[in-house]
Amino acid sequence: MEKRTARLYSGELEGVDAKIVEIEADINVGLHAFNIVGLADKALNEAKERVNSALKNTGVKPPNRENRKITINLAPAAMRKTGSQYDLGIAIGYLLATKQIAPFPAEDKLFLGELALDGRLRPVNGALNIAEQAARKGFRSLFLPNENANEASVIKDIRVIPAKTIGDVIDILEKRKPDSAALHEEKAAIAQDALDLSEIRGQENAKRALSIAIAGGHNILLIGPPGVGKSILARAATGLLPMLETNESIEVTKIWSAAGLTDDDLIRTPPFRAPHQSISSVALLGGGPDPRPGEISLAHRGILFLDELPEFQRSTLESLRQPLETGEIKIARIRQKMTFPAMFTLIAAMNPCPCGYYGDPVHECRCSAYEIIKYQKRISGPLLDRIDIQMRVGRVEMGEWDNEIRAHQTPALARKIKEAREMQRERFSRKKESMKTNAHINTSEAKEFIKVDEGARTFFEMTAREALSPRAYYRILKTARTIADLDHAERISEGHLAEAFSYRSRGL
Repeated sequence: MEKRTARLYSGELEGVDAKIVEIEADINVGLHAFNIVGLADKALNEAKERVNSALKNTGVKPPNRENRKITINLAPAAMRKTGSQYDLGIAIGYLLATKQIAPFPAEDKLFLGELALDGRLRPVNGALNIAEQAARKGFRSLFLPNENANEASVIKDIRVIPAKTIGDVIDILEKRKPDSAALHEEKAAIAQDALDLSEIRGQENAKRALSIAIAGGHNILLIGPPGVGKSILARAATGLLPMLETNESIEVTKIWSAAGLTDDDLIRTPPFRAPHQSISSVALLGGGPDPRPGEISLAHRGILFLDELPEFQRSTLESLRQPLETGEIKIARIRQKMTFPAMFTLIAAMNPCPCGYYGDPVHECRCSAYEIIKYQKRISGPLLDRIDIQMRVGRVEMGEWDNEIRAHQTPALARKIKEAREMQRERFSRKKESMKTNAHINTSEAKEFIKVDEGARTFFEMTAREALSPRAYYRILKTARTIADLDHAERISEGHLAEAFSYRSRGL
């Protein structure tokens, strides 16, 4: 019997990035068999049953009725293939190879979607990521489930053709239905339901430090006894963050889509992630047998809040040191290496001792000196060195409880922060498009982007400059640059530097 083959394309996620995968279908003489080769995982091997039932219920001859040897090859063979997004491509490839649908030019088309047993198309993870890669590789059409269409159609250089069932895809390919491309529908961005800072009584110094941290993308540690408002301050910070720009929104949505957390729309508000203290290093950083983004990547362009910081496993906290410095996390496997974006602002909170009342003027601390030192040493010096602002949050005086709530603070502060970030963006746009805030200035760029007046220079020479590590020295300068931006100042003054210097004290 004549040998029959077909070739078309689908996509695979590797972390956040996507790869194009070639699907080859071969129908040959032999006893009935249906094999999928090319390092397919269990979910992909089970596609045989989904494809059989879906095609049977669509009204065409399924593979289990074909008394021939059916081989599906996924290339490149050395790359591991995972997931159910190949179902649609395998089914169409089989129909082409058995000549049950008319031939069509497949070299510029990509197929993506999981098949239900009745032929419906179910959504898959990473549609935006794969659409972007397909457009980059010159593909002109992407067939996928309706639920993924709005997300993928953000990419303008490829026609996204949505379908409800495999029958719809067949009708479009055989020109019985028009191949109407999806147009991206911009849904109204929903502002985050954040607490207004004016509703937090007192803590004006902590609010000031928080606004500096958000304006410059600086990491901040809040230290104080239980109940003084550390967690509430962190959650109120979401109202200070500017909305994501379009390129940032696509960047964040790709990460969330790879993790299967999107709802068919772009993410326009900066993410806020608050993992529990019991989280593992893999869940925080990303990875696993089938590597996926962790919490630090899901917090990209937003906030990662770690409450009760010393209660996290020490190894988990130490693993944050590299992403806090570089804004990315590298995951290495035997067969592959991948990089996840992780440019987040860390807000951490902790008590000063196990009972929480060390240094508190009202409650007596019940901890011994050894217990206090042991507790505080759970946070290593190298990790603390990467936290620009370390702020003591004290007890609010009772007289402040009854003060009338003043006018909303968050909108006014958010406007100042937005103006400061626009100044930073303008400053960096001439050299580094990817750099958005002062926290990302590296040491070699400090002279170019951080200008200090003579008074500030003299102040620094008179303070404990020699006692600082080089990292702490440059982090103080970057924090001072942000304070100057909030004041719309071109150069850092002595006051800006003194305030930045005060935030390096742990207050313990």
